[in-house]
Amino acid sequence: MLAMALVALDSSIVSTAVPQIVGDLGGFSVFSWLFAGYLLAVTVTLPVYGKLSDTLGRKPVLLFGIALFVFGSLLCALAWNMAALIAFRLVQGLGGGALQGTVQTLAADLYPLKDRPRIQARMSSVWAASAVAGPALGGLIASYADWRWIFLINLPLGGLALWMLARHLVEPVRSPGRRGPIDWAGALGVFACGGLLLFALVQGGVAWPWLSAPSLGLLGASALLAAVVVRIERRAAEPVIPGWVWRRRTIAAVNLALGALGVLMIAPMVFVPTYAQSVLGLGAVSAGLVMSAMTLTWPVSAAFSQHVYRRIGFRNSAAVGISLAAVILFSFTLLPYPARPWQPTLVMLLLGAALGLFQLPLIVGVQSTVGWSERGTTTASVLFCRQVGQSLGAALLGAVANATIAARLAHAPVSGLPDHLDDVSKALDRPDLIPRPAADYLRRSVATAVDHVFLGATAAAVAALLVLLFVAPRRFPILEEHQERARTDT
Repeated sequence: MLAMALVALDSSIVSTAVPQIVGDLGGFSVFSWLFAGYLLAVTVTLPVYGKLSDTLGRKPVLLFGIALFVFGSLLCALAWNMAALIAFRLVQGLGGGALQGTVQTLAADLYPLKDRPRIQARMSSVWAASAVAGPALGGLIASYADWRWIFLINLPLGGLALWMLARHLVEPVRSPGRRGPIDWAGALGVFACGGLLLFALVQGGVAWPWLSAPSLGLLGASALLAAVVVRIERRAAEPVIPGWVWRRRTIAAVNLALGALGVLMIAPMVFVPTYAQSVLGLGAVSAGLVMSAMTLTWPVSAAFSQHVYRRIGFRNSAAVGISLAAVILFSFTLLPYPARPWQPTLVMLLLGAALGLFQLPLIVGVQSTVGWSERGTTTASVLFCRQVGQSLGAALLGAVANATIAARLAHAPVSGLPDHLDDVSKALDRPDLIPRPAADYLRRSVATAVDHVFLGATAAAVAALLVLLFVAPRRFPILEEHQERARTDT
């Protein structure tokens, strides 16, 4: 849980200190890469660390990841300009990729099936606490201390996690004969291919148009690299992304379903705070609390989900959860204008409960279908697909929002509106600088754009439901638990 807290706190605590960081180091035009670069590094290394944990064991991978994350944090605190800080955030991300997948894998190694929902709920509670405490802690540090302390606080936390894991985590000794050669060529290919694809998705429609030469060139290069990776992996003795990940119906279905989850999560995570500030007129902290309401009910629902899937199965429990999520996402589009703050907050509370019932049965179920030697790869593939889904969702749903606002600006019945999309946020921050009818029309335009985004998220939820109904098997092929669990020295 300490190791997971390093990753969970990171984005929320850094985001609140961005004004101070930019004010000190400059680089306003590229500060978004503090988050995009970190996300790229985490995502593309997930399958690599998953395979390494199956080959070398969880403990060395986890200890290496914590050490690298802490080292990256120290470098971030010493950064002298924005370019250096972005580069050091990449180092942090390389360590974060090891933490995010390996901790989830250990939860399945160390605890039998009946105890995993309780442990996974505790893991979810770390994310919930971080979503609430991170912005507050980041704000306090940015207000009363130097922003560099938001990275330095990772050192004692990571040091404690390193000491506890080194002292207490004992894995079973594995026969050297079971370890195949590490597929370094495949790892490099996955890293390069995933990096190019995610870079194209993050920058497309922002730094350059989607149909421009840079976008088409990056997407074409990532497709070419994907073909090279497939060729390498087919020839490798122990591929980083083995073919069985997609040949087994259960794993393939969970990968696709959680990829759709990544897409739909962009609506509440990115657009609800914007909606709360621009349409409802709330402050940044209050807007963040509206979104974080989802994280309060998620772990509670996840802990409760074991009582559901023990009765109706993993697939059916997840299908119920995503069906409820689709209805709740659609209900957001029915909110009145202007809505009361409690109304989107209630939607977020209900959405968290539905998604907790959806995600946890799938993760626990798919981890229970494989043995120790395949669990790291399986868990990493699931998390990788969810991360790619988030990048794809940011690109697709961001394009939906931009297209909606652009269309309403082009056919506006009032004058005084900004001429370009880039000026919309400035106009909403200072509505007193434009005529009152124009400000109200602009707020309505943002509300309409967010409604369209939630319709897209609803479609992603329906797609996940169809995957569960038509791709996933009725019953997950659960393995008998005998010698597949790692031991911990208590």
